[in-house]
Amino acid sequence: MAITYRGEKFSGYNKPKRTPKHPNKSHAVLAKEGSKVKLIRFGQQGVSGAGKNPSSAKQKARRKSFKARHAKNIKKGKMSAAYWANKTKW
Repeated sequence: MAITYRGEKFSGYNKPKRTPKHPNKSHAVLAKEGSKVKLIRFGQQGVSGAGKNPSSAKQKARRKSFKARHAKNIKKGKMSAAYWANKTKW
Protein backbone atom coordinates (compact mmCIF):
# COMPACT_ATOMS: atom_id res chain seq x y z
CA MET A 1 0.00 0.00 0.00
CA ALA A 2 2.27 2.79 -1.26
CA ILE A 3 0.96 6.30 -0.69
CA THR A 4 2.11 9.31 -2.70
CA TYR A 5 1.74 12.62 -0.87
CA ARG A 6 3.03 15.89 -2.37
CA GLY A 7 5.17 13.93 -4.82
CA GLU A 8 6.82 11.81 -2.12
CA LYS A 9 6.22 8.06 -1.68
CA PHE A 10 5.50 6.49 1.70
CA SER A 11 5.01 2.81 2.52
CA GLY A 12 1.98 3.70 4.66
CA TYR A 13 0.68 6.04 7.30
CA ASN A 14 2.73 6.42 10.51
CA LYS A 15 5.75 4.66 8.98
CA PRO A 16 8.88 6.85 9.14
CA LYS A 17 11.40 6.75 6.32
CA ARG A 18 14.92 8.13 5.90
CA THR A 19 15.40 11.13 3.61
CA PRO A 20 19.14 11.22 2.78
CA LYS A 21 18.71 13.71 -0.07
CA HIS A 22 16.81 16.28 2.01
CA PRO A 23 19.07 19.25 2.86
CA ASN A 24 18.00 19.63 6.52
CA LYS A 25 15.91 16.75 7.86
CA SER A 26 16.95 13.11 8.11
CA HIS A 27 13.50 11.48 8.27
CA ALA A 28 9.93 12.02 7.12
CA VAL A 29 6.64 10.42 8.09
CA LEU A 30 3.10 10.72 6.82
CA ALA A 31 1.31 10.96 10.16
CA LYS A 32 -2.39 10.16 10.40
CA GLU A 33 -4.64 10.60 13.42
CA GLY A 34 -8.31 10.04 12.74
CA SER A 35 -9.02 11.71 9.39
CA LYS A 36 -6.20 14.26 9.77
CA VAL A 37 -3.08 13.64 7.64
CA LYS A 38 0.17 15.60 7.97
CA LEU A 39 3.66 15.34 6.47
CA ILE A 40 6.23 15.66 9.26
CA ARG A 41 9.97 16.01 8.72
CA PHE A 42 12.22 15.49 11.72
CA GLY A 43 15.79 14.83 12.83
CA GLN A 44 18.91 16.79 12.02
CA GLN A 45 20.68 15.50 8.92
CA GLY A 46 23.97 13.77 9.72
CA VAL A 47 23.40 13.53 13.49
CA SER A 48 22.62 10.20 15.10
CA GLY A 49 20.64 9.84 18.30
CA ALA A 50 21.93 7.79 21.20
CA GLY A 51 19.56 4.96 20.30
CA LYS A 52 17.50 2.73 22.56
CA ASN A 53 20.55 1.18 24.25
CA PRO A 54 23.24 3.86 24.75
CA SER A 55 26.67 2.37 25.46
CA SER A 56 28.58 5.19 27.16
CA ALA A 57 27.68 7.56 29.98
CA LYS A 58 27.88 10.46 27.52
CA GLN A 59 25.33 8.79 25.21
CA LYS A 60 23.03 8.09 28.17
CA ALA A 61 23.24 11.75 29.19
CA ARG A 62 22.44 12.89 25.61
CA ARG A 63 19.40 10.61 25.50
CA LYS A 64 18.16 11.77 28.90
CA SER A 65 18.65 15.44 27.96
CA PHE A 66 16.75 15.04 24.68
CA LYS A 67 13.81 13.36 26.38
CA ALA A 68 13.68 15.98 29.15
CA ARG A 69 14.00 18.91 26.74
CA HIS A 70 11.27 17.66 24.40
CA ALA A 71 8.96 15.86 26.87
CA LYS A 72 6.18 18.43 26.46
CA ASN A 73 6.16 18.05 22.66
CA ILE A 74 6.58 14.26 22.73
CA LYS A 75 3.35 14.04 24.75
CA LYS A 76 1.46 15.78 21.91
CA GLY A 77 1.43 12.48 20.05
CA LYS A 78 1.74 11.35 16.46
CA MET A 79 1.19 14.79 14.95
CA SER A 80 4.42 16.23 16.42
CA ALA A 81 7.96 15.93 15.08
CA ALA A 82 9.32 15.39 18.62
CA TYR A 83 7.18 12.23 18.99
CA TRP A 84 8.69 10.72 15.83
CA ALA A 85 12.25 11.81 16.62
CA ASN A 86 11.89 10.21 20.06
CA LYS A 87 10.49 7.00 18.59
CA THR A 88 12.92 6.69 15.67
CA LYS A 89 16.24 8.23 16.70
CA TRP A 90 16.27 8.18 20.50
